[in-house]
Amino acid sequence: MTTYEGKVFSEEQEALVVKSWNAMKKNAAELGLKFFLKIFEIAPSAQKLFSFLRNSDVPLEQNPKLKPHAMSVFVMTCESAVQLRKAGKITVRESSLKKLGAVHFRYGVVDEHFEVTRFALLETIKEAVPEMWSAEMKNAWGEAYDCLVAAIKTEMKACSQAS
Repeated sequence: MTTYEGKVFSEEQEALVVKSWNAMKKNAAELGLKFFLKIFEIAPSAQKLFSFLRNSDVPLEQNPKLKPHAMSVFVMTCESAVQLRKAGKITVRESSLKKLGAVHFRYGVVDEHFEVTRFALLETIKEAVPEMWSAEMKNAWGEAYDCLVAAIKTEMKACSQAS
């Protein structure tokens, strides 16, 4: 069992995350885009957080910068989840984590944004692998996401104390 911030990520949870990520990996670009479109459907104001979407008159799904951005976020989130138990912590490179914290801080990302993103992520995975989806898988992905967000929030707090 791996413990992080007082929580335990079990072998069973790890197996569910790994199995589902392996099934989704080949469609990461499409799933990343679906994930972000879900976020914007739930919280349209979130679009304002992305400079490349602000003055765009192209439909969201056709924006040339959204798909690569969405894919990189989705892949990073899923890869972090897969590594969680093995590493015992979030394995995003420290420099990347600091950058993520700084960017999220600078754009004024708040807890509600992370909640919407969590919901959108779980819905995207549920739709991507419906035959594997279960309460246990939902909990495993939820735990992994919460751990990543805790790491980002730690960096955001460091930014707020530095400014």
